[in-house]
Amino acid sequence: MGLTVLEVEVGNPANPEVTEKIEFLIDSGAVYSVVPTPILERLGIRPLVEQEFRLADGTKIARKKGVALFKYGDKIGGADVIFGEEGDSILLGAFTLEALGLSLDPLRRELRPLPMVLAVLPGELQR
Repeated sequence: MGLTVLEVEVGNPANPEVTEKIEFLIDSGAVYSVVPTPILERLGIRPLVEQEFRLADGTKIARKKGVALFKYGDKIGGADVIFGEEGDSILLGAFTLEALGLSLDPLRRELRPLPMVLAVLPGELQR
């Protein structure tokens, strides 16, 4: 199975005009995106919490987590981001893909628009 990479701009939601372009490996099996800590610090993105993760071999690690702005073409969205440390892959995870309104076709390894569904209570559409 091939790898899918995508160049995406990352920014601070408090200062969305300033971004950095990063080439990500798309990992639809990963929940969160991972960006190197120095880039997030340069953008002024601060960690909010520390979270524990389990690696494929069962090892537990802790990483800081914050919130970043992601831009791809005319699409923009905010998502949780992991402060990557040395040796961590730069990943674009499922939450970020969804925030951008995209999904990854696992067979073709292509991005597709994500159908956007909004739940509305019966009778609310007439207002």
